[in-house]
Amino acid sequence: MSFRKVNIVILVLAIALFLLVLHHNFLGLSNLLRNEVSDSGIVGLQPVNFVPNAPRHAVDGRQEEIPVVIAASEDRLGGAIAAINSIQHNTRSNVIFYIVTLNSTADHLRSWLNSDSLKSIRYKIVNFDTKLLEGKVKEDPDQGESMKPLTFARFYLPILVPSAKKAIYMDDDVIVQGDILTLYNTPLKPGHAAAFSEDCDSASTKVVIRGAGNQYNYIGYLDYKKERIRKLSMKASTCSFNPGVFVANLTEWKRQNVTNQLEKWMKLNVEEGLYSRTLAGSITTPPLLIVFYQQHSTIDPMWNVRHLGSSAGNRYSPQFVKAAKLLHWNGHFKPWGRTASYTDVWEKWYIPDPTGKFNLIRRYMEISNIK
Repeated sequence: MSFRKVNIVILVLAIALFLLVLHHNFLGLSNLLRNEVSDSGIVGLQPVNFVPNAPRHAVDGRQEEIPVVIAASEDRLGGAIAAINSIQHNTRSNVIFYIVTLNSTADHLRSWLNSDSLKSIRYKIVNFDTKLLEGKVKEDPDQGESMKPLTFARFYLPILVPSAKKAIYMDDDVIVQGDILTLYNTPLKPGHAAAFSEDCDSASTKVVIRGAGNQYNYIGYLDYKKERIRKLSMKASTCSFNPGVFVANLTEWKRQNVTNQLEKWMKLNVEEGLYSRTLAGSITTPPLLIVFYQQHSTIDPMWNVRHLGSSAGNRYSPQFVKAAKLLHWNGHFKPWGRTASYTDVWEKWYIPDPTGKFNLIRRYMEISNIK
């Protein structure tokens, strides 16, 4: 009888060992699938590893997902990485990044995201089909940005994030210092498909810009000499808004066919040249200004403190920079470039490229090379 009991115990242990091995192999396969992110739509659900200053509590998977869309071009990839890192480390919310790029950049981006410091990032790499822009963008030597297809990714949010009802879009030249959940919870008025930060009322405009003229009005972006623009009856003095950071109600966006409306004005500009020849900002701004004229909500100005890239000098006080929820280096002087302001704030979130393809350009490095 005792011999029989021993056999039963051995059999139970063998079954337990078999189940343990099977479970281990399953987890290994599961982790492999989680870590692999492809352009065909697999979401990278990576294990959460905490690093210094990260939130102490793990993300609750039952929380509402916060989709954050950010474009990542090859020549600015370090900017996107720093922005993503700053968002992730300043929230406990269930954020998933939709990183829009071109096929030629996907492998480089994926290798960077596999860095130990970014293991907690949940993301999806989305390939942007440049065919979407055929007949909608014209080559203009005065507007080099028109040749950068990812600039227009923000027009196609429902395609990029098909299952979301709401999403945040932001440029790659930003650093987030607040909890992204606060921005996501920005209230949008009924019938409004997006919320932007208006130029005239922004805290950064009041601090930085004096005597800017038409730079922050509709006339700075649209050619009011054109009859088609005049027929819209939009006041030329209307305050413009910055499209580098915004919250979108995608249900309303789709209901109003916002993407189709934007494409309509892109095509008309190609045919008739409707944008101002002295464009005050991004080439994506004019069609957005038309479509959202008096039909958009506003975000807290501290969630788009901009113009950090408008000059190489420090225009803000350290206290103001520290208080900002989101810092935006819009302008020619990017924080990864040769001459920029507040590079110390930006570099806090930058993670070096493991492939060595992307390098910061710094003036002191050039001086040392000359010596």
